[in-house]
Amino acid sequence: MALPIGATASCLKSPHVQYAFNFNLETTCTKLPLQNSINNFLGHATSLAFSHAAISKTLNCYGAGLFHLFLNNRWRPTERQPHHIYCLWGELESEVEPDGAQEIVAPETWDVLGLGQAMVDFSGMVEDEFLEKLGLQKGIRKVVNHEERGKVLRAMDGCSFKAAAGGSLSNTLVALARLGTGLNGEPGLNVAMSGSVGSDPLGEFYRAKLRRANVSFLSMPVKDGTTGTVVVLTTPDAQRAMLSYQGMSSIINFDSSLSDLISKSRILVVEGYLWEFPQTIEAIAQACEAAHKNGVLVAITASDVSCVTRHHKKFWDIIVEHADIVFANSNEARALCGFSSSKSTALAAKHISHYSPLTSVTDGVSGSYIAVKGEVIYIPPSPCVPVDTCGAGDAYAAGILYGLLRGSSNLKGMGNLAARVAAVVVGQQGTRLKEEDATELSAIFSHSLFSNNQITDICSDFQSDQISSI
Repeated sequence: MALPIGATASCLKSPHVQYAFNFNLETTCTKLPLQNSINNFLGHATSLAFSHAAISKTLNCYGAGLFHLFLNNRWRPTERQPHHIYCLWGELESEVEPDGAQEIVAPETWDVLGLGQAMVDFSGMVEDEFLEKLGLQKGIRKVVNHEERGKVLRAMDGCSFKAAAGGSLSNTLVALARLGTGLNGEPGLNVAMSGSVGSDPLGEFYRAKLRRANVSFLSMPVKDGTTGTVVVLTTPDAQRAMLSYQGMSSIINFDSSLSDLISKSRILVVEGYLWEFPQTIEAIAQACEAAHKNGVLVAITASDVSCVTRHHKKFWDIIVEHADIVFANSNEARALCGFSSSKSTALAAKHISHYSPLTSVTDGVSGSYIAVKGEVIYIPPSPCVPVDTCGAGDAYAAGILYGLLRGSSNLKGMGNLAARVAAVVVGQQGTRLKEEDATELSAIFSHSLFSNNQITDICSDFQSDQISSI
């Protein structure tokens, strides 16, 4: 059996053949062709266990093998003890802890509770030819099955990628939590998410990463489930293609536990990607209804233009009945309104705001619009050199939510903060607002959020005056 250089295998006590890899911490080597070794190894091993003490970042050389093992659900930890996982060409690092370790101490109130897809993002820079080879177009978000994902992963072998606890909603929640750390003399924000991950290593990685970002993931992993993944391929012009493998991420159940969490929240944010799954629509409606019964604001993210187009009526059912806040980009907003591309983004924002009191619509380099009950405010773009546009809208939404939770009624100030947060994310590779950037931004904008309140009268009847009281 062919094994990667620097690794030794030893048989563990098990009904099946298991191998523990102990990597030499001093070993350095160049990237090697891996597929033959991977295939040979998979032919012999039914599961794989890693020593908690010995895996180093030299797995940059072997990440493809581990990655294929993870995503094909071939690996299971045999000991419930902390250990490190490094895979996919480095930078994916997670301390997996025993069940019950670092139990979440629930606050009296969650400032924001997110309901959405929990997925691990694998993101990296590729050339246009890479997309052409796979028959992919820029700007797409494609749902793929297990076999299609495998094809892409094989093509990625040897490329350099990063991993993160991703998903559109979690990007927003992490940015919000970092803006609201309380380092500038304000109380910290309590941010949480409910969704579905599997009991696989990627699920544990996802939960650990959110916890480190001060976002509490409140749902228990689904036994024997597979965690969803998104492969984000970004080209040199900062455009990207996204390939989504759903796994367990589409499963959302409304039960007494979720109802209780909602009742203790100030804002419920529902991710639009959930509309892709018929079984979740009823759960979304029940969650939104529970929110309004308890005086909780409901925010809806449109998420994806094709999703809006396919589920147009169901989106509007929720917006008309429950939405206090709608987040969308220009194409999503026009799709919601049934407008052609010739219609302006401002007009789409105005139209939606007649049904949802506060509407936020981004328009790329052209800026953004915030509309309140038919009144539209233009927000100019914040300058930046674009590196990766992925996550821009998610970051923008975090800026708006931050302003609302801090009690601001200055929509211009909130919009300017949101635009700056988005610009910072666009100017880096990766979808997450960095902690140091968040601290600086919240300090810079702390005054402007509460100055020049010319539009207070527009907001006075927003959700029975909740804009000033949440």
